[in-house]
Amino acid sequence: MASQAPDARERKRHGRHYTPPELARFLARRALLHAPRGAELRVLDPACGDGELLLAVHREVTSSAPEVAVRLAGYDLDRAAVAEAAARADREGVEIDYRAGDFLMKAPRLARGCFDLIISNPPYVRTQQLGGAAAQQLSRRFGLRGRIDLTHPFVALAPRLLAPGGVLGLLCANRFLTTRAGANLRRILTADLTPVELYDLGDTKLFSAAVLPAITIATRPADSVAHDRAIPGDDTISVGCRYVSVYEHPLPETGCGTDLFEALAGATDCSVGVGGRTFAVEIGELAGNGFVRQPSAVGESAHGETAWRMSRPCVDRWLDEIADRTWRTFGDTARIRVGIKTTADRVFISDRWDDVDPTPERELLQPLITHHDLEPWQIDRRRGTRVLYPYDLRRTRRTPIDLDEFPCAAQYLRTHEKVLSGRRYVLDGGRKWFEIWVPQRPHLWGAPKLVFPDISERPRFALDRSGAVVNGDCYWISLTDLDTGESATDLAYLLMGVANSTLGLRFYDAVCGNRLYSGRRRWITQYVARLPLPDPRSPAAVEVVRRVRGVLEDGVAAADAAVDEAVAAAFGVPAQ
Repeated sequence: MASQAPDARERKRHGRHYTPPELARFLARRALLHAPRGAELRVLDPACGDGELLLAVHREVTSSAPEVAVRLAGYDLDRAAVAEAAARADREGVEIDYRAGDFLMKAPRLARGCFDLIISNPPYVRTQQLGGAAAQQLSRRFGLRGRIDLTHPFVALAPRLLAPGGVLGLLCANRFLTTRAGANLRRILTADLTPVELYDLGDTKLFSAAVLPAITIATRPADSVAHDRAIPGDDTISVGCRYVSVYEHPLPETGCGTDLFEALAGATDCSVGVGGRTFAVEIGELAGNGFVRQPSAVGESAHGETAWRMSRPCVDRWLDEIADRTWRTFGDTARIRVGIKTTADRVFISDRWDDVDPTPERELLQPLITHHDLEPWQIDRRRGTRVLYPYDLRRTRRTPIDLDEFPCAAQYLRTHEKVLSGRRYVLDGGRKWFEIWVPQRPHLWGAPKLVFPDISERPRFALDRSGAVVNGDCYWISLTDLDTGESATDLAYLLMGVANSTLGLRFYDAVCGNRLYSGRRRWITQYVARLPLPDPRSPAAVEVVRRVRGVLEDGVAAADAAVDEAVAAAFGVPAQ
Protein backbone atom coordinates (compact mmCIF):
# COMPACT_ATOMS: atom_id res chain seq x y z
CA MET A 1 0.00 0.00 0.00
CA ALA A 2 1.40 3.39 -0.92
CA SER A 3 2.41 5.58 1.97
CA GLN A 4 0.24 8.56 2.78
CA ALA A 5 1.32 12.05 1.78
CA PRO A 6 2.51 14.22 4.67
CA ASP A 7 -0.70 16.30 4.67
CA ALA A 8 -2.83 13.15 4.80
CA ARG A 9 -0.78 11.68 7.64
CA GLU A 10 -0.97 14.96 9.57
CA ARG A 11 -4.74 15.16 9.13
CA LYS A 12 -5.19 11.60 10.33
CA ARG A 13 -2.98 12.17 13.39
CA HIS A 14 -4.99 15.22 14.44
CA GLY A 15 -8.36 13.89 13.29
CA ARG A 16 -8.81 16.66 10.71
CA HIS A 17 -11.32 15.80 8.00
CA TYR A 18 -13.08 18.86 6.66
CA THR A 19 -16.80 18.79 5.95
CA PRO A 20 -17.85 18.65 2.27
CA PRO A 21 -20.11 21.57 1.23
CA GLU A 22 -23.22 19.48 0.51
CA LEU A 23 -22.99 17.72 3.85
CA ALA A 24 -22.36 21.03 5.64
CA ARG A 25 -25.44 22.53 3.99
CA PHE A 26 -27.60 19.58 5.06
CA LEU A 27 -26.34 19.70 8.65
CA ALA A 28 -26.89 23.45 8.82
CA ARG A 29 -30.44 23.19 7.47
CA ARG A 30 -31.46 20.44 9.86
CA ALA A 31 -29.95 22.20 12.87
CA LEU A 32 -31.58 25.52 11.99
CA LEU A 33 -35.01 23.87 11.92
CA HIS A 34 -34.72 23.54 15.71
CA ALA A 35 -32.78 26.73 16.48
CA PRO A 36 -34.29 29.51 18.63
CA ARG A 37 -36.24 32.19 16.77
CA GLY A 38 -35.11 35.70 17.55
CA ALA A 39 -33.44 38.81 16.24
CA GLU A 40 -29.98 37.32 16.74
CA LEU A 41 -28.45 33.86 16.34
CA ARG A 42 -25.14 33.19 18.11
CA VAL A 43 -23.25 30.33 16.43
CA LEU A 44 -20.09 28.44 17.43
CA ASP A 45 -17.93 25.91 15.64
CA PRO A 46 -15.31 24.78 18.19
CA ALA A 47 -13.23 22.95 15.55
CA CYS A 48 -13.95 25.05 12.48
CA GLY A 49 -11.27 23.85 10.09
CA ASP A 50 -11.71 25.72 6.81
CA GLY A 51 -14.95 27.33 8.01
CA GLU A 52 -17.38 25.39 5.83
CA LEU A 53 -19.96 24.73 8.57
CA LEU A 54 -20.10 28.35 9.75
CA LEU A 55 -20.38 29.61 6.19
CA ALA A 56 -23.15 27.09 5.53
CA VAL A 57 -25.11 28.39 8.52
CA HIS A 58 -24.67 31.99 7.35
CA ARG A 59 -25.83 31.17 3.82
CA GLU A 60 -28.92 29.34 5.08
CA VAL A 61 -29.95 32.07 7.50
CA THR A 62 -29.41 34.95 5.10
CA SER A 63 -31.41 33.17 2.39
CA SER A 64 -34.34 32.18 4.61
CA ALA A 65 -34.37 34.85 7.35
CA PRO A 66 -32.26 37.83 6.28
CA GLU A 67 -33.60 39.93 9.14
CA VAL A 68 -31.76 37.74 11.68
CA ALA A 69 -28.33 38.96 12.77
CA VAL A 70 -25.91 36.01 12.71
CA ARG A 71 -22.94 36.14 15.09
CA LEU A 72 -20.38 33.52 14.11
CA ALA A 73 -17.41 32.29 16.15
CA GLY A 74 -14.87 29.65 15.19
CA TYR A 75 -11.90 28.03 16.93
CA ASP A 76 -9.24 25.71 15.59
CA LEU A 77 -5.86 24.46 16.72
CA ASP A 78 -4.54 24.66 13.14
CA ARG A 79 -3.49 28.27 12.45
CA ALA A 80 -3.25 27.62 8.71
CA ALA A 81 -6.84 26.35 8.69
CA VAL A 82 -8.02 29.43 10.59
CA ALA A 83 -6.24 31.67 8.08
CA GLU A 84 -7.91 29.82 5.20
CA ALA A 85 -11.31 30.07 6.90
CA ALA A 86 -10.84 33.80 7.45
CA ALA A 87 -9.88 34.29 3.81
CA ARG A 88 -12.97 32.39 2.66
CA ALA A 89 -15.17 34.48 4.93
CA ASP A 90 -13.66 37.68 3.55
CA ARG A 91 -14.34 36.55 -0.01
CA GLU A 92 -17.99 36.00 0.87
CA GLY A 93 -18.27 39.21 2.86
CA VAL A 94 -19.05 37.31 6.07
CA GLU A 95 -17.85 38.44 9.48
CA ILE A 96 -16.60 35.58 11.67
CA ASP A 97 -14.75 35.85 14.96
CA TYR A 98 -11.97 33.35 14.34
CA ARG A 99 -9.58 32.23 17.08
CA ALA A 100 -6.52 30.02 16.66
CA GLY A 101 -5.84 27.81 19.65
CA ASP A 102 -6.99 24.87 21.74
CA PHE A 103 -10.72 25.28 22.27
CA LEU A 104 -10.78 22.73 25.08
CA MET A 105 -8.47 25.00 27.07
CA LYS A 106 -10.29 28.24 26.18
CA ALA A 107 -13.87 27.01 26.66
CA PRO A 108 -13.95 27.35 30.49
CA ARG A 109 -13.49 31.12 30.05
CA LEU A 110 -16.64 31.40 27.95
CA ALA A 111 -19.88 32.37 29.64
CA ARG A 112 -22.56 29.78 30.22
CA GLY A 113 -25.30 29.71 27.63
CA CYS A 114 -23.49 32.08 25.27
CA PHE A 115 -24.47 30.29 22.03
CA ASP A 116 -27.79 29.44 20.40
CA LEU A 117 -26.27 26.96 17.95
CA ILE A 118 -23.14 24.85 18.15
CA ILE A 119 -22.38 23.17 14.85
CA SER A 120 -19.35 20.95 14.72
CA ASN A 121 -17.38 18.21 13.03
CA PRO A 122 -14.97 17.72 15.96
CA PRO A 123 -11.63 15.96 15.52
CA TYR A 124 -11.72 12.18 15.75
CA VAL A 125 -8.56 10.98 17.47
CA ARG A 126 -8.63 7.65 19.28
CA THR A 127 -7.17 6.88 22.71
CA GLN A 128 -4.20 5.10 21.12
CA GLN A 129 -3.24 8.28 19.24
CA LEU A 130 -4.02 10.63 22.13
CA GLY A 131 -1.81 8.66 24.48
CA GLY A 132 -2.88 7.22 27.81
CA ALA A 133 -1.89 10.21 29.94
CA ALA A 134 -3.70 12.73 27.72
CA ALA A 135 -6.80 10.53 27.56
CA GLN A 136 -6.92 10.18 31.34
CA GLN A 137 -6.55 13.91 31.82
CA LEU A 138 -9.40 14.63 29.41
CA SER A 139 -11.55 11.99 31.10
CA ARG A 140 -11.07 13.63 34.50
CA ARG A 141 -11.70 17.16 33.22
CA PHE A 142 -14.88 16.31 31.34
CA GLY A 143 -16.39 13.52 33.42
CA LEU A 144 -15.81 10.83 30.79
CA ARG A 145 -15.43 7.08 31.28
CA GLY A 146 -13.69 4.21 29.56
CA ARG A 147 -12.15 4.60 26.13
CA ILE A 148 -12.52 8.04 24.69
CA ASP A 149 -11.71 9.84 21.49
CA LEU A 150 -11.22 13.55 21.04
CA THR A 151 -14.83 13.99 19.93
CA HIS A 152 -16.08 13.28 23.48
CA PRO A 153 -14.77 16.38 25.31
CA PHE A 154 -15.91 18.67 22.50
CA VAL A 155 -19.46 17.35 22.83
CA ALA A 156 -19.28 17.35 26.64
CA LEU A 157 -18.94 21.15 26.57
CA ALA A 158 -22.07 21.71 24.50
CA PRO A 159 -24.68 21.62 27.32
CA ARG A 160 -22.77 24.26 29.28
CA LEU A 161 -22.27 26.62 26.32
CA LEU A 162 -25.75 26.33 24.79
CA ALA A 163 -28.47 28.72 25.88
CA PRO A 164 -31.79 27.20 26.97
CA GLY A 165 -33.51 26.15 23.76
CA GLY A 166 -30.17 26.04 21.95
CA VAL A 167 -29.17 23.40 19.40
CA LEU A 168 -26.19 21.12 18.82
CA GLY A 169 -25.58 20.01 15.23
CA LEU A 170 -22.96 17.26 15.41
CA LEU A 171 -21.17 15.34 12.67
CA CYS A 172 -19.11 12.43 14.04
CA ALA A 173 -18.37 8.72 13.59
CA ASN A 174 -21.51 6.56 13.67
CA ARG A 175 -19.88 3.96 15.91
CA PHE A 176 -20.99 5.91 18.98
CA LEU A 177 -24.53 4.66 18.35
CA THR A 178 -23.83 1.04 19.21
CA THR A 179 -20.37 0.54 20.70
CA ARG A 180 -19.42 0.46 24.36
CA ALA A 181 -16.89 3.21 23.68
CA GLY A 182 -19.74 5.41 22.46
CA ALA A 183 -21.47 5.42 25.85
CA ASN A 184 -19.94 8.78 26.74
CA LEU A 185 -21.63 10.50 23.81
CA ARG A 186 -24.92 8.71 24.42
CA ARG A 187 -24.87 9.88 28.05
CA ILE A 188 -24.04 13.47 27.12
CA LEU A 189 -26.75 13.58 24.45
CA THR A 190 -29.40 12.37 26.90
CA ALA A 191 -28.36 13.95 30.22
CA ASP A 192 -28.73 17.66 29.43
CA LEU A 193 -29.74 17.51 25.76
CA THR A 194 -32.63 15.99 23.85
CA PRO A 195 -31.88 14.26 20.52
CA VAL A 196 -34.42 15.32 17.90
CA GLU A 197 -32.90 14.05 14.64
CA LEU A 198 -30.35 11.34 13.89
CA TYR A 199 -28.90 10.33 10.52
CA ASP A 200 -26.68 7.26 10.23
CA LEU A 201 -25.02 7.94 6.88
CA GLY A 202 -23.09 4.67 6.71
CA ASP A 203 -21.05 3.87 3.61
CA THR A 204 -22.36 6.73 1.47
CA LYS A 205 -18.88 8.14 0.78
CA LEU A 206 -20.18 11.60 1.73
CA PHE A 207 -17.12 12.08 3.88
CA SER A 208 -13.44 11.42 3.15
CA ALA A 209 -12.52 10.22 6.64
CA ALA A 210 -11.99 6.53 7.35
CA VAL A 211 -14.82 6.58 9.88
CA LEU A 212 -18.45 6.24 8.80
CA PRO A 213 -20.40 9.40 9.63
CA ALA A 214 -23.58 10.20 11.52
CA ILE A 215 -25.40 13.48 12.09
CA THR A 216 -27.09 14.19 15.40
CA ILE A 217 -29.30 17.19 16.09
CA ALA A 218 -29.98 17.71 19.81
CA THR A 219 -31.58 20.57 21.72
CA ARG A 220 -31.03 21.92 25.19
CA PRO A 221 -34.47 22.05 26.82
CA ALA A 222 -35.56 25.57 27.73
CA ASP A 223 -35.99 24.65 31.41
CA SER A 224 -32.78 22.63 31.82
CA VAL A 225 -29.74 23.43 33.92
CA ALA A 226 -26.37 23.02 32.21
CA HIS A 227 -23.65 21.13 34.06
CA ASP A 228 -19.91 21.56 33.89
CA ARG A 229 -19.41 17.85 33.26
CA ALA A 230 -21.13 15.11 31.36
CA ILE A 231 -23.60 13.81 33.93
CA PRO A 232 -24.49 10.13 33.56
CA GLY A 233 -28.11 10.04 32.44
CA ASP A 234 -30.63 7.23 32.48
CA ASP A 235 -30.24 6.71 28.71
CA THR A 236 -33.95 7.43 28.21
CA ILE A 237 -34.70 8.92 24.80
CA SER A 238 -37.65 11.23 24.38
CA VAL A 239 -40.35 9.96 22.08
CA GLY A 240 -40.21 11.37 18.59
CA CYS A 241 -36.50 11.55 17.78
CA ARG A 242 -36.35 11.06 14.02
CA TYR A 243 -33.88 8.32 13.03
CA VAL A 244 -32.80 7.85 9.41
CA SER A 245 -30.49 5.03 8.39
CA VAL A 246 -28.73 4.67 5.03
CA TYR A 247 -27.10 1.50 3.76
CA GLU A 248 -26.10 0.03 0.42
CA HIS A 249 -28.88 -1.95 -1.19
CA PRO A 250 -28.60 -4.51 -4.02
CA LEU A 251 -31.94 -3.63 -5.62
CA PRO A 252 -32.49 -0.99 -8.34
CA GLU A 253 -33.27 2.47 -7.08
CA THR A 254 -36.92 3.46 -6.73
CA GLY A 255 -38.98 6.21 -5.24
CA CYS A 256 -36.91 9.36 -4.95
CA GLY A 257 -34.51 9.81 -7.85
CA THR A 258 -30.86 10.45 -7.24
CA ASP A 259 -30.80 13.20 -4.58
CA LEU A 260 -29.65 11.55 -1.36
CA PHE A 261 -30.14 14.67 0.76
CA GLU A 262 -33.71 15.01 -0.48
CA ALA A 263 -34.26 11.39 0.51
CA LEU A 264 -32.75 11.96 3.96
CA ALA A 265 -35.13 14.84 4.58
CA GLY A 266 -38.13 12.92 3.22
CA ALA A 267 -40.93 11.24 5.10
CA THR A 268 -40.91 7.76 3.58
CA ASP A 269 -38.52 4.86 3.00
CA CYS A 270 -37.00 4.73 -0.45
CA SER A 271 -33.90 3.78 -2.38
CA VAL A 272 -31.63 6.26 -4.11
CA GLY A 273 -28.71 6.10 -6.49
CA VAL A 274 -25.40 7.75 -5.62
CA GLY A 275 -22.28 7.42 -7.74
CA GLY A 276 -23.47 4.25 -9.46
CA ARG A 277 -24.47 2.62 -6.16
CA THR A 278 -27.94 2.16 -4.68
CA PHE A 279 -28.73 2.97 -1.06
CA ALA A 280 -31.77 2.14 1.02
CA VAL A 281 -33.07 5.00 3.16
CA GLU A 282 -35.09 3.82 6.17
CA ILE A 283 -36.95 6.16 8.51
CA GLY A 284 -38.00 5.43 12.06
CA GLU A 285 -37.53 6.74 15.58
CA LEU A 286 -34.74 6.39 18.08
CA ALA A 287 -35.54 3.61 20.52
CA GLY A 288 -34.91 4.43 24.14
CA ASN A 289 -35.25 1.64 26.67
CA GLY A 290 -34.35 -1.48 24.72
CA PHE A 291 -36.66 -3.96 23.10
CA VAL A 292 -37.39 -6.70 25.63
CA ARG A 293 -38.60 -7.28 29.13
CA GLN A 294 -35.41 -9.13 30.10
CA PRO A 295 -32.68 -6.55 30.76
CA SER A 296 -29.91 -9.01 29.93
CA ALA A 297 -31.30 -9.40 26.42
CA VAL A 298 -31.55 -5.71 25.68
CA GLY A 299 -28.01 -5.49 24.41
CA GLU A 300 -26.67 -3.56 27.37
CA SER A 301 -23.03 -3.32 28.24
CA ALA A 302 -21.55 -4.49 31.50
CA HIS A 303 -22.19 -0.99 32.85
CA GLY A 304 -25.86 -0.96 31.81
CA GLU A 305 -25.45 1.59 29.03
CA THR A 306 -27.89 0.80 26.26
CA ALA A 307 -26.87 0.96 22.63
CA TRP A 308 -29.09 3.02 20.35
CA ARG A 309 -31.12 1.51 17.57
CA MET A 310 -33.90 2.44 15.19
CA SER A 311 -37.46 1.76 16.31
CA ARG A 312 -39.97 0.67 13.67
CA PRO A 313 -43.31 -0.90 14.64
CA CYS A 314 -42.94 -4.08 12.60
CA VAL A 315 -39.39 -4.66 13.80
CA ASP A 316 -40.29 -3.88 17.41
CA ARG A 317 -43.10 -6.45 17.35
CA TRP A 318 -40.71 -9.03 15.89
CA LEU A 319 -38.11 -8.31 18.58
CA ASP A 320 -40.76 -8.57 21.29
CA GLU A 321 -41.74 -12.00 20.01
CA ILE A 322 -38.11 -13.11 20.07
CA ALA A 323 -37.71 -11.71 23.57
CA ASP A 324 -40.58 -13.90 24.79
CA ARG A 325 -38.58 -16.99 23.75
CA THR A 326 -35.11 -15.76 24.73
CA TRP A 327 -33.40 -17.88 27.38
CA ARG A 328 -30.07 -16.07 27.46
CA THR A 329 -27.93 -13.98 25.19
CA PHE A 330 -24.66 -15.20 23.68
CA GLY A 331 -22.82 -12.97 26.14
CA ASP A 332 -24.64 -14.53 29.09
CA THR A 333 -23.73 -17.99 27.87
CA ALA A 334 -20.18 -17.80 26.59
CA ARG A 335 -16.88 -15.95 26.95
CA ILE A 336 -16.19 -14.35 23.58
CA ARG A 337 -12.49 -13.72 22.97
CA VAL A 338 -10.59 -12.00 20.19
CA GLY A 339 -7.77 -13.95 18.53
CA ILE A 340 -4.07 -13.35 19.04
CA LYS A 341 -2.45 -10.03 18.15
CA THR A 342 1.29 -10.22 17.56
CA THR A 343 1.85 -6.55 16.56
CA ALA A 344 4.65 -7.97 14.40
CA ASP A 345 2.88 -10.29 11.96
CA ARG A 346 5.73 -10.31 9.46
CA VAL A 347 7.94 -11.90 12.11
CA PHE A 348 5.47 -14.33 13.67
CA ILE A 349 3.07 -15.35 10.87
CA SER A 350 3.82 -17.02 7.53
CA ASP A 351 2.65 -19.69 5.12
CA ARG A 352 6.26 -20.31 3.96
CA TRP A 353 8.13 -21.33 7.08
CA ASP A 354 9.96 -24.07 5.18
CA ASP A 355 11.79 -21.34 3.28
CA VAL A 356 13.15 -19.85 6.51
CA ASP A 357 16.67 -20.86 7.50
CA PRO A 358 16.81 -22.01 10.16
CA THR A 359 13.18 -23.08 10.38
CA PRO A 360 11.89 -22.69 13.95
CA GLU A 361 11.07 -25.94 15.75
CA ARG A 362 7.88 -27.56 14.50
CA GLU A 363 6.22 -27.69 17.90
CA LEU A 364 6.28 -23.89 18.02
CA LEU A 365 4.72 -23.42 14.56
CA GLN A 366 1.03 -23.68 15.28
CA PRO A 367 -1.67 -23.77 12.58
CA LEU A 368 -3.40 -20.40 12.43
CA ILE A 369 -7.03 -19.74 11.55
CA THR A 370 -7.61 -16.40 9.82
CA HIS A 371 -10.73 -14.87 8.28
CA HIS A 372 -9.71 -16.37 4.92
CA ASP A 373 -10.30 -19.86 6.31
CA LEU A 374 -13.86 -19.42 7.51
CA GLU A 375 -17.17 -20.27 5.92
CA PRO A 376 -20.48 -20.81 7.68
CA TRP A 377 -20.21 -24.09 9.64
CA GLN A 378 -16.75 -25.14 8.45
CA ILE A 379 -13.07 -24.19 8.35
CA ASP A 380 -11.04 -24.66 5.20
CA ARG A 381 -7.37 -23.93 5.85
CA ARG A 382 -6.06 -23.99 2.28
CA ARG A 383 -3.34 -21.41 2.86
CA GLY A 384 -1.51 -23.38 5.51
CA THR A 385 -0.70 -20.27 7.53
CA ARG A 386 1.17 -20.92 10.78
CA VAL A 387 2.22 -18.74 13.67
CA LEU A 388 5.41 -18.92 15.67
CA TYR A 389 3.72 -19.16 19.07
CA PRO A 390 6.35 -18.84 21.81
CA TYR A 391 4.32 -20.16 24.73
CA ASP A 392 3.94 -23.39 26.67
CA LEU A 393 0.59 -24.83 25.55
CA ARG A 394 0.34 -27.00 28.67
CA ARG A 395 0.15 -24.12 31.11
CA THR A 396 -3.09 -22.49 32.18
CA ARG A 397 -1.28 -19.16 32.52
CA ARG A 398 0.69 -17.42 29.82
CA THR A 399 4.18 -18.89 30.08
CA PRO A 400 6.77 -17.97 27.43
CA ILE A 401 9.16 -20.65 26.25
CA ASP A 402 12.80 -20.85 27.30
CA LEU A 403 14.71 -19.86 24.16
CA ASP A 404 17.64 -22.02 25.22
CA GLU A 405 15.44 -25.08 24.63
CA PHE A 406 14.58 -24.01 21.06
CA PRO A 407 17.84 -22.98 19.35
CA CYS A 408 16.40 -22.62 15.83
CA ALA A 409 13.54 -20.43 16.98
CA ALA A 410 15.98 -18.46 19.13
CA GLN A 411 18.29 -17.83 16.18
CA TYR A 412 15.36 -16.77 13.97
CA LEU A 413 13.88 -14.45 16.58
CA ARG A 414 17.22 -12.83 17.34
CA THR A 415 17.52 -11.77 13.69
CA HIS A 416 14.40 -9.69 14.38
CA GLU A 417 15.30 -8.64 17.92
CA LYS A 418 15.66 -4.97 17.04
CA VAL A 419 12.15 -4.80 15.60
CA LEU A 420 10.59 -6.84 18.40
CA SER A 421 12.36 -4.92 21.15
CA GLY A 422 11.10 -1.72 19.58
CA ARG A 423 7.60 -2.59 20.77
CA ARG A 424 7.98 -0.66 24.01
CA TYR A 425 4.43 -1.44 25.12
CA VAL A 426 5.33 -5.14 25.19
CA LEU A 427 8.37 -4.55 27.39
CA ASP A 428 6.55 -2.01 29.55
CA GLY A 429 3.85 -4.62 30.12
CA GLY A 430 6.40 -6.92 31.76
CA ARG A 431 6.73 -9.19 28.71
CA LYS A 432 9.85 -10.68 27.18
CA TRP A 433 11.00 -9.06 23.95
CA PHE A 434 10.04 -12.09 21.83
CA GLU A 435 6.47 -12.41 23.12
CA ILE A 436 3.36 -11.50 21.19
CA TRP A 437 1.11 -8.73 22.46
CA VAL A 438 -2.19 -10.63 22.91
CA PRO A 439 -1.49 -14.39 23.23
CA GLN A 440 -4.89 -15.26 24.77
CA ARG A 441 -5.09 -18.51 26.78
CA PRO A 442 -2.53 -20.95 25.34
CA HIS A 443 -3.93 -24.07 27.03
CA LEU A 444 -7.39 -23.53 25.49
CA TRP A 445 -6.32 -23.81 21.86
CA GLY A 446 -6.47 -27.59 21.97
CA ALA A 447 -10.16 -27.65 22.98
CA PRO A 448 -13.00 -27.46 20.43
CA LYS A 449 -14.08 -23.90 19.72
CA LEU A 450 -16.39 -21.77 17.64
CA VAL A 451 -14.56 -19.31 15.39
CA PHE A 452 -15.94 -16.40 13.37
CA PRO A 453 -14.36 -13.47 11.48
CA ASP A 454 -14.32 -9.94 12.84
CA ILE A 455 -15.52 -8.40 9.55
CA SER A 456 -17.84 -10.18 7.14
CA GLU A 457 -20.89 -9.44 5.01
CA ARG A 458 -22.67 -12.44 6.52
CA PRO A 459 -22.23 -14.56 9.64
CA ARG A 460 -19.52 -17.23 9.27
CA PHE A 461 -19.50 -19.18 12.54
CA ALA A 462 -17.56 -22.44 12.25
CA LEU A 463 -16.50 -25.25 14.59
CA ASP A 464 -12.80 -26.02 14.96
CA ARG A 465 -11.54 -29.28 16.47
CA SER A 466 -7.99 -29.06 15.09
CA GLY A 467 -6.39 -27.23 18.02
CA ALA A 468 -5.37 -24.33 15.78
CA VAL A 469 -4.61 -20.86 17.11
CA VAL A 470 -7.07 -18.09 16.14
CA ASN A 471 -5.75 -14.91 14.57
CA GLY A 472 -6.71 -11.40 15.69
CA ASP A 473 -8.97 -10.88 12.66
CA CYS A 474 -11.33 -13.44 14.21
CA TYR A 475 -13.14 -14.12 17.49
CA TRP A 476 -13.66 -17.46 19.23
CA ILE A 477 -15.65 -19.25 21.92
CA SER A 478 -14.06 -22.21 23.68
CA LEU A 479 -16.46 -25.05 24.39
CA THR A 480 -14.78 -25.37 27.78
CA ASP A 481 -16.53 -22.11 28.76
CA LEU A 482 -20.01 -23.43 27.97
CA ASP A 483 -20.67 -24.52 31.52
CA THR A 484 -24.45 -24.23 31.81
CA GLY A 485 -25.44 -27.73 32.80
CA GLU A 486 -26.19 -28.56 29.16
CA SER A 487 -24.08 -30.54 26.73
CA ALA A 488 -21.30 -28.21 25.59
CA THR A 489 -21.41 -29.63 22.07
CA ASP A 490 -25.18 -29.28 21.81
CA LEU A 491 -25.02 -25.74 23.11
CA ALA A 492 -22.26 -24.92 20.62
CA TYR A 493 -24.44 -26.30 17.83
CA LEU A 494 -27.32 -24.14 19.04
CA LEU A 495 -25.10 -21.05 19.10
CA MET A 496 -23.96 -21.76 15.55
CA GLY A 497 -27.49 -22.43 14.36
CA VAL A 498 -28.75 -19.07 15.63
CA ALA A 499 -25.69 -17.08 14.58
CA ASN A 500 -25.58 -18.45 11.01
CA SER A 501 -29.32 -18.17 10.47
CA THR A 502 -31.32 -15.58 8.59
CA LEU A 503 -32.93 -14.67 11.91
CA GLY A 504 -29.53 -14.08 13.49
CA LEU A 505 -28.51 -11.74 10.68
CA ARG A 506 -31.77 -9.81 10.82
CA PHE A 507 -31.49 -9.55 14.60
CA TYR A 508 -27.95 -8.19 14.26
CA ASP A 509 -29.09 -5.53 11.79
CA ALA A 510 -32.02 -4.50 13.99
CA VAL A 511 -30.18 -4.35 17.31
CA CYS A 512 -26.53 -3.68 16.37
CA GLY A 513 -26.97 -2.05 12.99
CA ASN A 514 -23.26 -1.64 12.34
CA ARG A 515 -22.63 -1.89 8.61
CA LEU A 516 -19.20 -1.01 7.28
CA TYR A 517 -18.04 -0.41 3.74
CA SER A 518 -19.68 -2.45 0.97
CA GLY A 519 -22.23 -4.05 3.30
CA ARG A 520 -19.69 -5.66 5.62
CA ARG A 521 -20.51 -6.01 9.30
CA ARG A 522 -18.42 -6.10 12.47
CA TRP A 523 -18.82 -9.32 14.47
CA ILE A 524 -17.06 -8.10 17.60
CA THR A 525 -17.70 -9.24 21.15
CA GLN A 526 -20.11 -6.49 22.15
CA TYR A 527 -22.33 -7.16 19.13
CA VAL A 528 -22.27 -10.95 19.13
CA ALA A 529 -22.92 -10.91 22.88
CA ARG A 530 -26.40 -9.48 22.17
CA LEU A 531 -27.59 -12.36 19.97
CA PRO A 532 -30.44 -14.33 21.58
CA LEU A 533 -30.63 -18.03 22.45
CA PRO A 534 -33.78 -20.10 22.95
CA ASP A 535 -34.00 -22.45 25.92
CA PRO A 536 -31.75 -25.38 24.90
CA ARG A 537 -34.11 -27.80 26.71
CA SER A 538 -37.11 -26.79 24.61
CA PRO A 539 -38.18 -29.21 21.86
CA ALA A 540 -37.74 -26.49 19.24
CA ALA A 541 -34.14 -25.82 20.31
CA VAL A 542 -33.40 -29.54 20.37
CA GLU A 543 -34.62 -29.62 16.78
CA VAL A 544 -32.21 -26.81 15.84
CA VAL A 545 -29.34 -28.81 17.34
CA ARG A 546 -30.42 -31.93 15.45
CA ARG A 547 -30.41 -30.08 12.14
CA VAL A 548 -27.06 -28.40 12.79
CA ARG A 549 -25.62 -31.81 13.67
CA GLY A 550 -26.79 -32.99 10.28
CA VAL A 551 -24.86 -30.17 8.62
CA LEU A 552 -21.66 -30.67 10.64
CA GLU A 553 -21.54 -34.41 11.05
CA ASP A 554 -23.51 -35.82 8.12
CA GLY A 555 -22.66 -33.29 5.42
CA VAL A 556 -26.22 -32.14 4.84
CA ALA A 557 -26.46 -28.73 3.14
CA ALA A 558 -27.72 -26.03 5.50
CA ALA A 559 -30.58 -25.19 3.12
CA ASP A 560 -31.61 -28.85 2.93
CA ALA A 561 -31.36 -29.15 6.71
CA ALA A 562 -33.76 -26.19 6.99
CA VAL A 563 -31.80 -24.64 9.84
CA ASP A 564 -33.36 -21.22 9.19
CA GLU A 565 -36.85 -22.60 9.61
CA ALA A 566 -35.94 -24.44 12.79
CA VAL A 567 -34.35 -21.33 14.36
CA ALA A 568 -37.40 -19.20 13.51
CA ALA A 569 -39.68 -21.83 15.05
CA ALA A 570 -37.55 -21.87 18.22
CA PHE A 571 -38.29 -18.16 18.69
CA GLY A 572 -41.92 -18.42 17.62
CA VAL A 573 -41.63 -16.16 14.56
CA PRO A 574 -42.22 -16.83 10.85
CA ALA A 575 -39.23 -17.89 8.78
CA GLN A 576 -37.98 -15.20 6.42
